[in-house]
Amino acid sequence: MPRGVALAEALAGKTVAVALGGGGARGLAHISVLQALDDMGVRPVALAGTSIGAIIGAAYAAGFSGADLRAHTEAVLRNRFRLARRLFHARARGRKRLFKGVGHPLLIDGERFLDAFWPMGVPERFEDLAIPLTVVATDFRRRCEVVFSNGLLRPAVAGSMSVPGVVRATKGEHGYLVDGGLVNPLPYAHLAGKADIIIAVNVSGNSGAESETRAPTAFQTMIVATQILMNSLSARMLEDDPPDVLVVPAVHQYLALDVFKASRIFDAGDSCRDLLREGLLRAAARRETQRLD
Repeated sequence: MPRGVALAEALAGKTVAVALGGGGARGLAHISVLQALDDMGVRPVALAGTSIGAIIGAAYAAGFSGADLRAHTEAVLRNRFRLARRLFHARARGRKRLFKGVGHPLLIDGERFLDAFWPMGVPERFEDLAIPLTVVATDFRRRCEVVFSNGLLRPAVAGSMSVPGVVRATKGEHGYLVDGGLVNPLPYAHLAGKADIIIAVNVSGNSGAESETRAPTAFQTMIVATQILMNSLSARMLEDDPPDVLVVPAVHQYLALDVFKASRIFDAGDSCRDLLREGLLRAAARRETQRLD
């Protein structure tokens, strides 16, 4: 029996939801995983995302396929001059800063970034998405997780991707929002009860560049410290209550801003196809056993 047929039969009558974790450029592997699900004929009934996972999850939830998002990303990154111009126009403007003394001219405005880099057609509100989406951000003032699933889409996603030192904190309805990865880098818990099988894609990584011998710069230290925190939180969550299917693309050697290594990151996501299919088959078998019991 063809493998695709076997998977379709195993998943018959069962629903699937997908959580896309944070990890900067490593998260481009999410696109490969979504493309694999498309190729398998698996249509998620719900999505959850943090940081880069929220950016990609929102575009996918809007109706763009994994192949669409891959082609769009490759086109954006192909022309470095055009990319630099987009980043210039997405920079934060004005002299007001949330943190006095650390504002700088290259700080990115999250909503302008999304307008520049999302494909045309992503709606303004959660309610207009084709697939229900949950976005996780961090409330800076209250130091806690904030979860969005309705209302304006861009402020929520911009807040979720507001990596300290790279993207300016986003003004939300109740305060300032920063990177959701600081509190919940792999938000599969928010999909509980929304589908029979929950897939989590973890791109937080488990180590850095082992061959690097130079002392890190202050900027590198800040970015990598955030990655270390996200990896630690993800590991604890997965140990306490793992999802039905865990996908871990081999992207640990890439840093959060390694966008020009996109082709290799896509390849890492592509390499997870067989493991994803096997994980879905095992999860479907467990659900069927539970149903019969």
